[in-house]
Amino acid sequence: MKRLLFLVLISFCWADHQFVRNSTLHHDRIIHVHENGPNLFVEAEQTKVISRRGGNATLPCKFLHDSVISGSPSHKIRIKWTKLTSDYLKEVDVFVSMGHHKRIYGSYQGRVYLQGASENDASLVITDITLEDYGRYKCEVIEGLEDDTAIVSLDLQGIVYPYFPRFGRYNFNFYEAQKACQDQDSIIASFDQLYDAWRSGLDWCNAGWLNDGSVQYPITNPREPCGGKNTVPGVRNYGYRDKDKGRYDVFCFTSNFKGRFYYLIHPTKLTYDEAVQACVNDGAQIAKVGQMFAAWKLLGYDRCDGGWLADASVRYPISKPRRRCSPNEAAVRFVGFPDKKHKLYGVYCYKA
Repeated sequence: MKRLLFLVLISFCWADHQFVRNSTLHHDRIIHVHENGPNLFVEAEQTKVISRRGGNATLPCKFLHDSVISGSPSHKIRIKWTKLTSDYLKEVDVFVSMGHHKRIYGSYQGRVYLQGASENDASLVITDITLEDYGRYKCEVIEGLEDDTAIVSLDLQGIVYPYFPRFGRYNFNFYEAQKACQDQDSIIASFDQLYDAWRSGLDWCNAGWLNDGSVQYPITNPREPCGGKNTVPGVRNYGYRDKDKGRYDVFCFTSNFKGRFYYLIHPTKLTYDEAVQACVNDGAQIAKVGQMFAAWKLLGYDRCDGGWLADASVRYPISKPRRRCSPNEAAVRFVGFPDKKHKLYGVYCYKA
């Protein structure tokens, strides 16, 4: 009876699994093909890729399929890349390939293609990366009724900064916050970006929108006006707010730029309108807040002169703290939103 049971178990195991062994240069690889299970497997060798604006990135994705194992053509396999939105309910089409037929969507036109390093390589190459390319991507491989997916995140080197408008704090609804970041050469930050900024020391006591519609703020030095001095450091969360009616600041994110950021040497101080024209006369444009933060954080730009920026604010970037400039910390110092007619400041320009 025991011998009969043993034979039955062996028979069951052999029926459920076939083992295919490939040996090359003494390296064995065992592939499990399930007769009654899926024949298609998709995987990403790494779940996060880090790049920067203007750079290139390869989002890894490979599939294992019985057609690849047997060596038969895989032209019927469909590869589709989509980008997941911040609410995780919608997807944006990026790239679709089926044999020789390919289609690229939207702003990805002319910037994406399959790496194609092998028959089972579905990795996506993105060139000339933009701020909007940041996010989570889904690689989906389909044949007939079978499909499988893998998720890869594209992260960007950059900086998160808080932003509020000329007319004061807590004045943006969500959509106004999005536009405000775009106007300053930035995008609205994600929670992951804000969290990384908090871990790097960002401390800000005013709540701001994030790209998922939540409102949060980072505290490294707990104090009474910011949730209480006996609380632990962290990212405070107000939760999800009404995107139309809620009024808060915003956290923006920016990365490297292709161009030159500089303080314009001018014989006199300027009004705002004069500052705008001075940059134009120099073959440039008045710089944006995001460009100053990027130059300060990523290039180490340091200047102890307050200058007009495109939003009519006056700021100056200090990378080397010193007396009369920023004695205690490296920071972009905020002077305020002065009267545009005051001839008290210089100007920062940006030349593409």
